[in-house]
Amino acid sequence: MKAIMVVGTTSHAGKSLIATAICRILSRRGVRVAPFKGQNMALNAYVTASGGEIGYAQAVQAWAAGILPEVEMNPILLKPQGDMTSQVILKGKPEGKVNAQEYYKKFFDIGWQTITECLESLKAEFDAIVCEGAGSPAEINLKHRDLTNMRIAKYLRAPTLLVVDIDRGGAFAHVVGTLELLDPEERSLIRGIAINKFRGQRSLLDSGITWLEEYTGIPVVGVIPWVEDAFPAEDSLSLLERRSRKTDSELTIAVIRLPRISNFTDFDPLEAEASVTVKYINPKQSLGYPDAVIIPGSKTTIADLLVLKQSGMEEELQNYVTAGGTILGICGGFQMLGEAIADPEGIEGKAGRYEGLNLLPIKTLITGNKISRQRVVTSNYPTPGLPVYGYEIHQGRSQGRERHPRESLPNTKPLFEDANLGMVDEYQSVWGCYLHGIFDNGPWRRAWLNRLRNQRGLQALPTGIANYREQRDAMLDSIANVVEEYVDLKPFL
Repeated sequence: MKAIMVVGTTSHAGKSLIATAICRILSRRGVRVAPFKGQNMALNAYVTASGGEIGYAQAVQAWAAGILPEVEMNPILLKPQGDMTSQVILKGKPEGKVNAQEYYKKFFDIGWQTITECLESLKAEFDAIVCEGAGSPAEINLKHRDLTNMRIAKYLRAPTLLVVDIDRGGAFAHVVGTLELLDPEERSLIRGIAINKFRGQRSLLDSGITWLEEYTGIPVVGVIPWVEDAFPAEDSLSLLERRSRKTDSELTIAVIRLPRISNFTDFDPLEAEASVTVKYINPKQSLGYPDAVIIPGSKTTIADLLVLKQSGMEEELQNYVTAGGTILGICGGFQMLGEAIADPEGIEGKAGRYEGLNLLPIKTLITGNKISRQRVVTSNYPTPGLPVYGYEIHQGRSQGRERHPRESLPNTKPLFEDANLGMVDEYQSVWGCYLHGIFDNGPWRRAWLNRLRNQRGLQALPTGIANYREQRDAMLDSIANVVEEYVDLKPFL
């Protein structure tokens, strides 16, 4: 059984991208390959066919390998909640909320046992496993409880690729420092160094590479050029650096960058639309006059709702709708659009009842029983009869109510055949749904965008297009082509 480990000198070095590329490269060579990340900390999650949660990056890696995502590919998922605690997802299922000290006391041993069991399961099913590390493998204060990096490499005796981000500066120091802090057994597994995100002239780097190889005794197996916006980010820090470079877009869609934003991979298909600019707005910023506003998912809906109220964004959103604007809330964003959110058990923090944004006639009850499942439904709006697929991840149940004739809130209609999954008001101005991945559906996405285009007097876009998965597949091939061209993988195969 062949295993390859990909670790980085820092977070955001490009481990996920390179591990994904290797999955696609091996798959194209006829190898039955699976991705693996022992422990992931991320708020971008995906729901497998079995109803289990894993990191979205591992789902993308599975698609790159040409297989369906499984919970064994990411045995432990930690979902930060913003109060120095995280929800622990163990083999796809929630196991409670803990702080760091409690986590390692309660979950370290069972976590490692789960990781090894999942590795053995994948070894029995596949010819190769491409493992991705997390952060840095050389955090000396954390190494004794690191479940993700060299502990897995040693368990599998996996040849390991060390990736460094040269764009941030200090790349040679990062490589040397990382290697110095690995123990001899760990260092012996490092078979090559990949310099990632290089923008300059390669010849100017040659003398540095020669020095690095002579000093470390480890070959530099590749220099990978900067690949623009090629892979879904795992955490919201990347949103601070994201800038649209489109010069000919016709629509602007603002996404509220909630403090605990989750599943912002929902908007990758919008960013892939040439005519759309997606702009992330801090709640304290002015909303401006976008063509639509999206309130995304949140790991702690009530806390982020309070941020909207305290920052003044609540009033901006209400004024925006009154002026004819379009708002879409997804998952936690859908719950915020309602009249109230009740959390009687204090699952998200302090127990209580909280007033919503009062844009949809729904009330939400936060419960301990989490819903996570894939869905295939039929849409009622903006075009009836369109098949729509996606997935749910939420702990709240939302219930609509009959509108009193004298109320100011408009009438609403079910957005899908399942009335519990979402609704839209009679003016198609306020939309809300629990369905993550809604924009992956090409015909539905285009129909929704065409309503915005019609308001601007723009010509409608064709709706008979493929779903985003085909664009994503082409992107995965493109990433694999770059890595295959610039990285020598022979030391790892």
